[in-house]
Amino acid sequence: MMSRPDGPSDDPLSPRTQATLAREAQRALGTCSAERRTAVLSKLAQLIDERRGQLLAANAQDLEAAAAEGLAMPLQKRLGLSESKLDGLRAGVLQLAETQDPLGTVLRRTELDEGLQLRQVRSPLGVLLVIFESRPDAVIQIGSLALRSGNAVLLKGGREALHSNRALVDCLRDALSSEGLLPDAVCCVEGRQAATALLDEDALIDLVIPRGSSELVRSIQSSTRIPVLGHAEGVCHLYLDAAANSQMAAHIAVDGKCDYPAACNATETLLVHEAFLPQLPPVIEALTSHGVEVRVCPRTAAVIDDCQPTTDDDWRTEYGDLVLSVKTVTDAQEAIDHIHAHGSGHTDVIVTDDQLAADNFLDQVDSASVFHNASSRFADGFRFGLGAEVGISTSRIHARGPVGIDGLLTTRWLLRGSGQGAGDYGDAGRSFTHRHLSPDTEP
Repeated sequence: MMSRPDGPSDDPLSPRTQATLAREAQRALGTCSAERRTAVLSKLAQLIDERRGQLLAANAQDLEAAAAEGLAMPLQKRLGLSESKLDGLRAGVLQLAETQDPLGTVLRRTELDEGLQLRQVRSPLGVLLVIFESRPDAVIQIGSLALRSGNAVLLKGGREALHSNRALVDCLRDALSSEGLLPDAVCCVEGRQAATALLDEDALIDLVIPRGSSELVRSIQSSTRIPVLGHAEGVCHLYLDAAANSQMAAHIAVDGKCDYPAACNATETLLVHEAFLPQLPPVIEALTSHGVEVRVCPRTAAVIDDCQPTTDDDWRTEYGDLVLSVKTVTDAQEAIDHIHAHGSGHTDVIVTDDQLAADNFLDQVDSASVFHNASSRFADGFRFGLGAEVGISTSRIHARGPVGIDGLLTTRWLLRGSGQGAGDYGDAGRSFTHRHLSPDTEP
């Protein structure tokens, strides 16, 4: 068993050593009792509360440096921690602590023959490498999900959040140590060179999760043999149907665009049924009163004055800022076709009082999250009741949408026999019973 070299806990380790230590720590975490993992989460919530001053001070260092370096304002907004954000992080951790531990849950139990019983059980994925930009709150969201699901996690945040990330990772590591578990189940990775080296460690790392720009995601996908879970862009649509309530439409449009414009679940394109056009001006006024720059297609310009015209690039752009493109469509099918042609499969919304139109939209739009009469901003692990999320996946393999605990689990097959051999069956005379049993049946 590898151990940390003697010396301070923050001594730099090689990327391979970090990954090796994480693998060993994960095996201990993934096989310890559910009660110990729950106790670690409870301790983490306590540490977030006790260390508020230290966490905010570390974040203030990062914010000051970011402002001095001229970091883009949307990224500065993502970088900031606050009392309310810490409250939200703590609430998410406690929510996870209160959920049933998933490891070892029996999904299927089958009697293959008398005295030969097979179980399929849930188990951790293993070691995760999560690479993210700007948002230090992701450290706790991702780390707490890893703890609940028995996974180890190597966290590579952006250098702009260096002090914040270190302080938050210390909370996770100290929570593990408080229960006598190996703290290297959570490691802070620093520097682009270290992250690049870890992308080569396919024998030690089981999954890479990038959270950030489309450029970041594509770069990682082309740089590793390790499976990558993530989304390239968050081009989310809001479609105002002919039967949309105008007040609801304005509220959902403002929330989807303005609540957190830098988020990947913010609305980027507004699609408007031509029959709704007479009711559109108050919706646009609500958006512009919140500082939104509205760009409109020629058909929309007939009822909306003084707006910049759209270009073809607008329909596929994730602005991450207070900018919104608007397009008028003839009917719901044209809206759906536009979403499929230009969207990223992240989150798309219909506002309508027509239940059949809503059902058709939810059935036909092929995105990870599809909503009726609710803001795109609900596409979030905490709001979905998952406790938090490690990211949003637009992949069709394994996990899709906000990825919580379920997306960090796989299964194993456990077989208990009484001396049988495979050659005993068939021509040798024995037959399989293949009797399906209740998952709760005792072996």
